[in-house]
Amino acid sequence: LKLALIGQSIFGQEVYNKLRKEGHKVVGVFTVPDKNGQADPLALAAEKDGTPVFKFPKWRAKGKPIQEVVAAYKSVGAELNVLPFCTQFIPMDVIDCPKHGSIIYHPSILPRHRGASAINWTLIQGDKKAGFTIFWADDGLDTGPILLQRECDVGQNDTVDDLYNRFLFPEGIKAMVEAVHLIADGKAPRIPQPKEGATYEGIQKKENAEISWDQPAAALHNWIRGHDKVPGAWTTINGQVVTFYGSSLLDASVPAGQELTIKGASRPGLVTKNGLVVFGNDGKMVLVRNLQFEDGKMIPASKYFSADETTALELTEEEKKIAEDIRAIWKGILSNVAVIEDSTDFFKSGASSMHVVRMLEEIKQKHSGLQLQNEDVYMATKFADFIQMAVRKLRGEDKEEELVIDYVRPFILHLLLSLSWVLEAELLGYTNFCIFPLHFTSNSHIYRLKCVWILAADIKSKEAFEDGEWGRMNARERGRLMYRLADLMEEHQEELATIESIDSGAVYTLALKTHIGMSVQTFRYFAGWCDKIQGATIPINQARPNHNLTFTKKEPIGVCAIIIPWNYPLMMLAWKSAACLAAGNTLVLKPAQVTPLTSLKFAELSAKAGFPKGVINILPGSGGLVGQHLSEHPDVRKVGFTGSTPTGKQIMKSAAANLKKVSLELGGKSPLIIFSDCELDRAVKMGMGAVYFNKGENCIAAGRLFVEESIHDEFVRKVDRNSLDNGKSLSTFTMLKCCSILSLGFFMEPTVFTDVEDHMYIAQEESFGPVMVISKFKNGDIDGVLRRANATEYGLASGVFTKDINKALYISEKLEAGTVFINTYNKTDVAAPFGGFKLSGFGKDLGEEALHEYLRTKAITVEY
Repeated sequence: LKLALIGQSIFGQEVYNKLRKEGHKVVGVFTVPDKNGQADPLALAAEKDGTPVFKFPKWRAKGKPIQEVVAAYKSVGAELNVLPFCTQFIPMDVIDCPKHGSIIYHPSILPRHRGASAINWTLIQGDKKAGFTIFWADDGLDTGPILLQRECDVGQNDTVDDLYNRFLFPEGIKAMVEAVHLIADGKAPRIPQPKEGATYEGIQKKENAEISWDQPAAALHNWIRGHDKVPGAWTTINGQVVTFYGSSLLDASVPAGQELTIKGASRPGLVTKNGLVVFGNDGKMVLVRNLQFEDGKMIPASKYFSADETTALELTEEEKKIAEDIRAIWKGILSNVAVIEDSTDFFKSGASSMHVVRMLEEIKQKHSGLQLQNEDVYMATKFADFIQMAVRKLRGEDKEEELVIDYVRPFILHLLLSLSWVLEAELLGYTNFCIFPLHFTSNSHIYRLKCVWILAADIKSKEAFEDGEWGRMNARERGRLMYRLADLMEEHQEELATIESIDSGAVYTLALKTHIGMSVQTFRYFAGWCDKIQGATIPINQARPNHNLTFTKKEPIGVCAIIIPWNYPLMMLAWKSAACLAAGNTLVLKPAQVTPLTSLKFAELSAKAGFPKGVINILPGSGGLVGQHLSEHPDVRKVGFTGSTPTGKQIMKSAAANLKKVSLELGGKSPLIIFSDCELDRAVKMGMGAVYFNKGENCIAAGRLFVEESIHDEFVRKVDRNSLDNGKSLSTFTMLKCCSILSLGFFMEPTVFTDVEDHMYIAQEESFGPVMVISKFKNGDIDGVLRRANATEYGLASGVFTKDINKALYISEKLEAGTVFINTYNKTDVAAPFGGFKLSGFGKDLGEEALHEYLRTKAITVEY
């Protein structure tokens, strides 16, 4: 037969090779685009053989087939479509096109376990049999007639990997070839799927993977192994979430061990030499081999109360060279440590999760054969332990115990960015474009970016809200799209972080963890709110004999304009857009003129996620042109803006023309008050972070530090000492990406100003750069320092360091700022509202309060 193979992965590659070996002609391979410059295994095999290969990112747009894609498919003249493993949605025009139709492989015994996580649910539900089905594709979800099925027994301790490697992969390849033979011989059956026993299960997520302890041991075991490795079944131990991996039923007498209290469990667990033993409500036992904590650290469960006592390896000369290379990498990251010794602890020496990413990248570049994961660092935090672990991996000694959870794939410096910067007309349904050139000062390239004409965007956004699919969509479906978008952002996190670094100058690891990481969290948080937005019933006075019912509705506003700054391009987009979309609005977003790239990539991902046309519109351009127009346009009913106070004032004036709703997050000169009774080393470290985080380009940066007189000089010395520990004195502190421009236009390297008086310009105006401003205040003068801290027109954030909780709470009440940090700083979270007072603006981003910025309340009274 002439076959078209549609799919991907090594499974698809093996099916392709076997079919060709059996004499069938593969006239075309349709697979996914290259990822990070690497072709899919199926594509590699086909290209090597000279088989035509097509790499379509998608087959349909907004539910309709893309005609150019369908035409390319039809050009190969296939008689049968074979889908061994396919993650794309294939239109029925393609499914039904060949003479013999299409066949698909599915890893369950249909009609049981339809859906994308069939193998997982086979284990979660304790099935005694697993297997696969090859069926004829139809327009349902895994509902087509059955061609053939195969099954196998499920072992008591089988995992997903066990089933796949032992049976589903090798036997599935053979069965796909057999199915094609049956079709070629005219002997392939079409057996309708029975309705009895049909099930469909969705993809499990972390939030609903908590272990319920009131069930038998077998059910506990099935739950744990069915969630292993992703998303991971979890419970609470000593107040923190702990995820379980590697479970097995334990049929023996209760072993000796140390008791461990587990929340919700009627009986404590036991930490034994083989792992953690937990008990079902039937008294039977489950053994868990590995545990992971909230901070990402993973340990063997047997080591919960003790350190690892593995026998040390004797390193070869080549391994010693690798160890010294890694030592140099550690030294480059831990610049405050004079010598990296065997006992040096990576995290206790000041490293954070961002540094984990950097370290693994650098090791990968030096030694590509050494494949390390994030959890490897958390399980071996001391240098000697890390080297031992790395060498064991290099020798392959860890394979039996290895537990791989792919949090972040290693970043490659020469990553090919699949940026379709441009919002093509077919993608979002527009026809008119204007062009803005964007220049990178770091190289000679000029990227020309297309931008939809503003008026066209406004009209499309209004149509989508009033008459389009988005306006008719129910809240739960809206949430599903937002979850899908968050998943795509996470899937493309390395690419997004790379673009963010290129575009805004952010350090790559910071961009990956904060800029992109918090953006993903924000969309997931607000996706969960979509179907929880609701009004209330209100008791009112009733004029007898009539009865009245009054209730309120929370409604979307309509078309919203969102204007964001350049310091956190994607994160600011997420903070505003996620709440806007969750509320049911459409949006027109203008990124900063100098940093539009992640916003454009975001638009591409939103299209892939399935957002209808006109819902999300990205307009790069100048504030004077695009921003001004959005502020004035009568169809825009809400403007959300983050940026400077002068621009915020101008937006208020423009919005007054048709009284549109406005929320503003503007400048800040955030005070940080440090009392003599604080933990001084922590205050120094957090104070420096409060100023210099993200190169000082941070709206809530501590613009002015007030230090109590008795510790002032010591505080300054410790700041200087910390600077020296990082390789520079204050006078030569390394210059960062975007330096502060003060009143006379000077570029400032990271700098500390002391003895600053209240009347000075630097004490009053926002620096927005790496500038620390320190002022003294008299010992014990709480009210005096409060007056000075509040003597500013800004009120975005503030902070206080003291061990006296009464003093801290008193100050938090008196500080005129939207956010007050106590003994910490920069601690923002997607669930906590964020916004300022006075000239720092009004309205909130994040948390439930952000939704109210994009909703209107309607009161309805009924007489009956």
